Order: sequence, then structure tokens, then C-alpha cells
Amino acid sequence: MGAPTADAVPRTLGASAREAAPADIADQVRALPGVAKVTEATAPAGYRFFLIDFTQLVDHTSPAKGTFTQRITLLHKDVGRPMVMYTGGYNVSQNPSRSEPTQIVDGNQVSMEYRFFEPSRPAKPNWKRQLTIWQAATDQHVIIESFKRLYRQRWLTTGGSKGGMTATYHRRFYPRDVAGTVPYVAPNDVVDSKDVYNTFLNKVGNDPACRQTLTDLQRRTLKDRSWFLAKTRAVSKANNYTYEIVGTTDKAMESSIVDAPFAFWQYSTQADCATLPDPKTATNDQIWDFYENTSSLTGYADQLVSAYTPYYFQAAYQLGSPEPFENHIKDLLRYPGLDVAISFVPKDIRPKKFDKTAMPDIDKWVSTESRQMLYVYGGNDPWGAEAFTCGAKAAQRECARYFVAGGNHGSRIGQLPDAEKTRATALVLKWAGLGGGDQASKQMAAAGRPKQVPALDNVTPDYLRRGGM
Repeated sequence: MGAPTADAVPRTLGASAREAAPADIADQVRALPGVAKVTEATAPAGYRFFLIDFTQLVDHTSPAKGTFTQRITLLHKDVGRPMVMYTGGYNVSQNPSRSEPTQIVDGNQVSMEYRFFEPSRPAKPNWKRQLTIWQAATDQHVIIESFKRLYRQRWLTTGGSKGGMTATYHRRFYPRDVAGTVPYVAPNDVVDSKDVYNTFLNKVGNDPACRQTLTDLQRRTLKDRSWFLAKTRAVSKANNYTYEIVGTTDKAMESSIVDAPFAFWQYSTQADCATLPDPKTATNDQIWDFYENTSSLTGYADQLVSAYTPYYFQAAYQLGSPEPFENHIKDLLRYPGLDVAISFVPKDIRPKKFDKTAMPDIDKWVSTESRQMLYVYGGNDPWGAEAFTCGAKAAQRECARYFVAGGNHGSRIGQLPDAEKTRATALVLKWAGLGGGDQASKQMAAAGRPKQVPALDNVTPDYLRRGGM
């Protein structure tokens, strides 16, 4: 005979029998507002991992515009543990991983795909109205409000790069949603027409010879453009790559060449300078391989760049982006000024005007009103050239900012000097409600480092190129 249903439990046992067998966590998640579909996937020991379809409004100011399905994931540990919400600002990974704050607090993690990244895109998108930082922040707010019904312990938010920006924007519009936020390597392009990126790139690192080698590699490539263009075309043909968005193969290749120093410092270290090919003696094939590992000369093909159209649109509309780092090679360029975000947006959706109010508003809020914010940057990462600042009375507002000396775009709390690592970790634990409340928290705070979980990765970018942060 099968197990009795809940209604068949003898009355003499009453509520205690029902309480002894609570609904499975998967069913509890399915019952949350907005959750349309839950699929369980393989998870590391001690966790359960769910792929979730979540129903969002296409336009949070106009419910009549309908809904779309947004992908999120849930790495569940225990409803009694803190929750960390992570976004990378791009697509959501379908594999389980824990961000550094999630490791520090030993908690649960819900991760969100940013709106308009496929497949989380409305059927008939209105890019200018619906792909704004406020609309995306409201997506995050709606998810948090839903999952708080089940996960009632402290919430934190985090994200890397564009995800760090996303976490910041969410807190600006919904400052009371969570107890703390940890943005990693988050650029802050306050006024798009005023750049410091090129000044930074002219001085980055501790060896001028390395910067000169990068310049010489660019100049060597541009002087031998015909060989590299032929190679780019051949590789593109073999992969069925086209270049309608940028315009031509030559334009796309030149943009990748301009990108090279930015991309090198974004993801390499000072030690990697020793691996650069000699611009005078290296073969063209060796130099080609350098670009493949740094800033692929086919990287702006339609089939590759189109996946990041939402980012390029936002950069050209609200976020801002670096000006081309090209003065040192300008005499060899055919398309000076081309290497900017709007060049990689399809012509039919290119914004006609830049919103000059969005980023100054965010910058002012962070420096004057933000609370419980912890920024982590890499000292050699070009994206940190324009970093968020906590402003006056930062300590009272628990707004802090740290730079990893020599760090790149993968910098994190665990790479900070011991004293800073201890302070940063203590803040995260405090915000999560674990400021010494259990022995594990005490040990982590004293050591100033998160638990190491080799089977799980940390905050990682989706692709390694300057075009996408």
C-alpha cells in the first residue's frame, strides 16, 4: 500500500505529523511568485541546484506590455543560511558555482541573467525604453521580493564587472532590499566624454618596456596589415564569420588591434610581460597567436559580438565606455575613433542620443548616500581607472573600497593584504548576520579569508576581451 496522503494522516497526530514532513525545497521554490518552471540539475555535495524560469514584466512601468521569461539559477544549501544574489551582467551560467561572498558566508546563491541577453529577451523588445539600468534593477528587486518568502535570513548582492555595476545600480534604486553589496571591478564612467582610461594605460604596470612592447606589436601588425587581414579573412571563412555590424573585416580587425593593450592588462599580470613575443623577431604566426590569447582579430565577427549586443547598446546609451587607446598608433590606422561601443550595435537599434543623467546620478548616490557597500578593484585593471568612490563619512556608512596591488579584472577579497582582507571579510560577515555568531564565522574573520572550495569557481567573466567587461 502506498504512503498515506497528508489528508489521510490520523487526526490524533495533528499538525506535528505534517510539520515532520515539510514540502521538498523544489516544490517550495515552484510555489514562489513569478516562478514558472524549476528543473533540478547536478550539484556539488551539500547543495541542490535548480534552473529556473522566472516571469518578468517586459516594462515595469507598463504591465500591459506583457511578460518575458528570465533565466535564473538557485544553488540551495539551507534556508537557515544567508542568501547571496549574484549577477555577472550578462548571461547566467547553467553550471553551479559560488561567488566569493557566497563562500565567505557559506550560504545560498541565486543568480540572474540580465534582461535582453538571449534567451531572456522579450519577443518584441523596445531597446531604449525597456533596456535601462532601472528596468534591470527592478528585475532584481522582483526576484528578491519573491525569494525572500522562502529565504528569510540576511541577503547580500554581488557581481563582477558589469555585474558589479548592476549590483550598484540595484542598490541605488532599491537601497533597502538587502543588507550589503560587494561589487567587484565595477567601472564608473561618470561622464562619458571625460576619460582617464588612456592616461591609466600610459602608466599601468611597473615596467615601461612592457608597455612599449605592446605598442610595437600593434605597429608591427598594422604595418604588415595585408598578411594579418588575409589570415583574418581565411579564419573567418572557415568559421562562416561575417562582419555586417562593424562594417568590414578590416574594420573589425583594426578594432581588435586597438584593443590589445587594454585587453592584456585586463586579464594578464605583470609577470605575463615576459611571455610577449618580440615585435622584431617573432613570426607573424607567433604574433597572431598573441592576439588569439589577448584580443582575437576575429573577435568582432557578427556571430561573436551579437551575443553581447545588450551590453554594447547600454554602453552607448547609458553606461559609457572608454575612448579608443590609439594615439600611439594613430598614424597607421585607417579608421581612427571606430573602436567605441556604438560601432558594435546593429544599426537599426543604435541609440541616437546618450543619456547624460544616468551615471552622474549613480555616482552621486554612491559617494553621498550609499550604505553597506564594499568595492574591490585590481590595481592594474584598466576598468578600475574610473572607480566608484565612497566619499565623505564613508566609514559611518560602511562604504569601503580596496585595490589589489597589481591585480587584474579577476581581483577579489582573498587577494588583498591580510589586514585589508580581514576588515573586508568582517564586513561581509557582519552584513550577513554572521559577525562572530558561530565558530566558522569567527575563524574566517580571524583568518581574513574565505573558505576554499576547489570544486566551485569564483566570479568569472563570460569572455576575455575589452569589448565586454
